[in-house]
Amino acid sequence: MIENPFSNILTNEKVPEILREKVINDIAFVKLSLDVADLFVIKYPSVVREFIDTDHKDTRKQPKKL
Repeated sequence: MIENPFSNILTNEKVPEILREKVINDIAFVKLSLDVADLFVIKYPSVVREFIDTDHKDTRKQPKKL
């Protein structure tokens, strides 16, 4: 049977504050990077596309004046 390697981790050990802070900062940086990528790769082009489509549709569907 395969032994679980995570059972060897000491659960009562304290992590040094500097290491803990570095890990939290790295996670925050990754999250920020994903948010920026989402903004410029997905949301910005979507907004531009909607703006262009709306502008194009508005000029075609103007009501006829009698």
